[in-house]
Amino acid sequence: MIDLHYWPTPNGHKITMMLEETGLDYTIRPVDIGKGEQFAPEFLKIAPNNRMPAIVDHDPAVGNAPITVFESGAILLYLAGKTGRFGGDSLRERTEVNQWLMWQMGGLGPMLGQNHHFNIYAPEKIPYAMDRYVKETNRLYGVLDRRLTDRAFVAGAYSVADMAAYPWIVPHEAQGQTLADFPNVKRWFETIAKRPATITAYEKGKAINDSRTPMTDEQKKMLFGQTAATR
Repeated sequence: MIDLHYWPTPNGHKITMMLEETGLDYTIRPVDIGKGEQFAPEFLKIAPNNRMPAIVDHDPAVGNAPITVFESGAILLYLAGKTGRFGGDSLRERTEVNQWLMWQMGGLGPMLGQNHHFNIYAPEKIPYAMDRYVKETNRLYGVLDRRLTDRAFVAGAYSVADMAAYPWIVPHEAQGQTLADFPNVKRWFETIAKRPATITAYEKGKAINDSRTPMTDEQKKMLFGQTAATR
């Protein structure tokens, strides 16, 4: 049994997609980030960066003690190692998967996250910041589109690299992007959207929190006003 500490954000969706693909037994433990539940002492023991998702694997492959993992990319790699699936079968394949997973973790996610912040959530509209991140989002979509020119998925076979990137493309319209401008991304996106595991993962997220609900000022303060002193 795996406990998944989760909220339906792009990083959260990555993990439910992987868990549904692998068929692992898991229980969702909601962490309402708008209420500040990510700062609870018991959660910080699992995820010291006070971010979800995080997992606790109560049935690890080695030893009897539970294994805790935080950071979505690390969780995906852990689950790929645990199941022997979606992480690449050879050194060459694993390298392809890993470098595109790191591309998502180091580039696609952070840059699109800033796009969301300045264009959707920021109380002050700063044209330079908004333009900066919309353009960088467009550049990254272009990188992904070129990568998908001659392959179905980013590392060849469907992998955790695809599961990591897909949730960040879901809100493409809010990011100021048009999928028709990126035909290879559009094909890839529509293929993943139809996978039964993807459909189930998003249904579970919607059941916990409908993301269409507007964020309150108090929730924005909780999410975007943190310092080292935040508890």
